[in-house]
Amino acid sequence: MGGSSSKLNFAGQEAEFIKNEVESNQVVLFSKTTCPYCCNAKSLLSNLGVNYMVHELDLRSDGSKLQDTLETITGARTVPRVFINGKCTGGFSELQDLHSTGRLKELLG
Repeated sequence: MGGSSSKLNFAGQEAEFIKNEVESNQVVLFSKTTCPYCCNAKSLLSNLGVNYMVHELDLRSDGSKLQDTLETITGARTVPRVFINGKCTGGFSELQDLHSTGRLKELLG
């Protein structure tokens, strides 16, 4: 099977897109328009006046591939997938927890 590497390889067009978006925006949300948790995450961020980038996976032709890639990168396939300052913070529950403890404000600076 060949040699193994301790470093994960997230090569591919979808991984590059995700990497570029996460590096170019303080807050990135990978979402679906019909998901209530995604709607709640967008509402929470909007109500706080947070400027964020959202990618609606169900409106993109590559949405399923992006979601598969997000699972590889983050360990979860569920949406929303929230990235703050280049790191995946999880989904809506984790975002809500960050907000309720005051850590979200700290992360956003």
